[in-house]
Amino acid sequence: MLPQKINDPFALDNLNPPQRRAIETTEGPVLVLAGAGTGKTRVLTTRLAHIIEQGLAHPNQILAVTFTNKAAAEMRERVAALVQRPTEGFWLGTFHSLAVRILRRHAEAVGLTSDFTILDTDDQQRLLKQILQAQGIDDKKNPPKMVAALISKWKDRGLVPNKVSYSEGRSSKFLLSVYQEYQERLRILNAVDFGDLLLHNLTIFHSHPDILANYQQQFRYILVDEYQDTNISQYLWLRLLAMGHGNICCVGDDDQSIYAWRGAEVGNILRFEEDFPGATVIRLEQNYRSTPHILGAASGLISNNSGRFDKTLWTDIDQGERVIVRGTYDSLQEAYFIGDEIEDRQRRGQALSQMAILVRAGYQTREFEDRLLVMGIPYRVIGGQKFYERMEIRDALAYLRLIVQPNDGLAFERIINTPRRGVGASTLQLIHRESRAAGLPLLQTTRGLLDEEMIKGTARNALRDFLKQIDIWRDRLADLDPGEFTQMILDESGYTQMWRLDKSADSPGRLENLKELINAIKEFDTIQAFLEHVSLVMDTTSSLNSDMVNLMTLHAAKGLEFETVFLPGWEESIFPNTRAMDDNGLEGLEEERRLAYVGITRARREAIITYAHNRKTFQGWQYSTPSRFIAELPKDHVRIIQASGAEALHGTKTLSGNRPPHSSYSKAGIFDAEFSVEPTHTFKKGGRVFHLKFGYGIVQDIDMDNIRVNFETAGVKTVVADYLEHA
Repeated sequence: MLPQKINDPFALDNLNPPQRRAIETTEGPVLVLAGAGTGKTRVLTTRLAHIIEQGLAHPNQILAVTFTNKAAAEMRERVAALVQRPTEGFWLGTFHSLAVRILRRHAEAVGLTSDFTILDTDDQQRLLKQILQAQGIDDKKNPPKMVAALISKWKDRGLVPNKVSYSEGRSSKFLLSVYQEYQERLRILNAVDFGDLLLHNLTIFHSHPDILANYQQQFRYILVDEYQDTNISQYLWLRLLAMGHGNICCVGDDDQSIYAWRGAEVGNILRFEEDFPGATVIRLEQNYRSTPHILGAASGLISNNSGRFDKTLWTDIDQGERVIVRGTYDSLQEAYFIGDEIEDRQRRGQALSQMAILVRAGYQTREFEDRLLVMGIPYRVIGGQKFYERMEIRDALAYLRLIVQPNDGLAFERIINTPRRGVGASTLQLIHRESRAAGLPLLQTTRGLLDEEMIKGTARNALRDFLKQIDIWRDRLADLDPGEFTQMILDESGYTQMWRLDKSADSPGRLENLKELINAIKEFDTIQAFLEHVSLVMDTTSSLNSDMVNLMTLHAAKGLEFETVFLPGWEESIFPNTRAMDDNGLEGLEEERRLAYVGITRARREAIITYAHNRKTFQGWQYSTPSRFIAELPKDHVRIIQASGAEALHGTKTLSGNRPPHSSYSKAGIFDAEFSVEPTHTFKKGGRVFHLKFGYGIVQDIDMDNIRVNFETAGVKTVVADYLEHA
């Protein structure tokens, strides 16, 4: 029993039996299968508090791993509240943040110094482009982005260059050579990319058993959140650390493994009992989020997957509404329907922030955004371009990086001529060539070239002034607070003035972004701390106080919950996604089904699935068939609504008030449903028509409201009749 200082609602007596067992089973390997909405965060935090309060370990003897900084912060806050004291000393954070902590301690073991730079994606690709060009490889046929993705996959699998076989994935001899050269250049730059953080940890553990033994002895307990999302490098890292005391507790849900595209291996969780013999498996199946109908629909759908643990979610919440499946005439009517449903719920008092539209792919949001804008309904798109990825922010960060880490050649290259200083391409080529030949950083190479007077003319004076300015800034680094220091850099470098003089429409916005950057830096004690924060986080959080509808992809929705969830675009080729199935076959289909499961279980009270019979593509309007996932939903938990012809042409009805009569479930009925809609237009084959965008043309064919027209300037297009006029 926990000491009384752990107050309600976290006391063990308030937990259900499986939750309590997951907390009290502290010794040996434990796998907690935590279904959606079953209180896994509560279990993790209370287990941490239990270990500390029972005196089983000090905070610095516990390793707790999460997948996001937000989750780590939440866990730290909850544990501090439970034990009623600060949590200093905890090794609690993401894989990357914990790995970088170890790597900075032992950087020399892999040829680095402790002040190494963590490269972002942009810098990584620029470096790879240089290597490809230096090796005479066509970077059009082998773009740096593709090469970076391949190298990242190898690192996710724990493969250093000499461990990659020629038959591994899409590899070939020349790409292995690029990988090898890339790693060497990173060493010279005293830099790492994200994949290196864990890869270097593994190298250190394998080549220095004494270092590994120290960490195995230190970490008496290991806790891992979202274990189903681990890749092979993360899995190997955890296994090595757990070989000490063997007290590893992994919490996850194989039914929510949806990140194979970024290296996640669902097999890691499915193999847990093989990897850790004698493991205790505890199932959390009581859901505290969703209604029985929502859980029944989601469970029935996911049961079609073969590679999964057997578990069934249940709840004692009121029965609630069945999951709605709504067919629409086309994607435009789908957007109208969802917009009307949102407006109806808002009128009845439901907060917009408690409604979400979850799509399979980002491009699907456009029609919903257009509709919400017309209706005047505020919304936020979660997952757009991130603040720290904007050009002006990257430039400012490059200045700071070069001052803090003078070996950061990529930062040097980014800002050497921004703003323009008269340093031409030939000068940069000379610096790069001499840098590679001497194996020295670009900044140091530039100093040497200036001393030897190998750089002439305007470039020589510009570079001397620039290096002098860098030295002055570095000397002042400790004298000013981070915000004042950054303001000084941007002003004295001429970067702020460059955007003030710029006459483009987006320059005011860029200046505002730079002001916001300075505000963000003010929250940190040092520039170094801020730069590390940016490297590890690289995301922004929208305000959760404003009342807005949430638009996001299904992947971005994992871990969130809403009162009402709209799931549009459930059609073959969109969801399940054709590319996912083509690339990965049955495994791809099963991951798509897990994604559908995640989408449905985001809903607390209402889940509404929609599909369109007609959808506009790059080739024009295409007929669509409902997703196979709709036919897999159990009939007892679903209500099918087909759009009538009147609704298709003249608007929609909301699901409240005058609802269409309940329709019996029929798989054939869903897939064979047709709209008995007579065309309302008067266009004829061979008639001349006008389109606002495509101009004049002749009607070639008519399929209901879809008119195939041979336009005089745009060629053959299929357009909806509403957008045509008689000419």
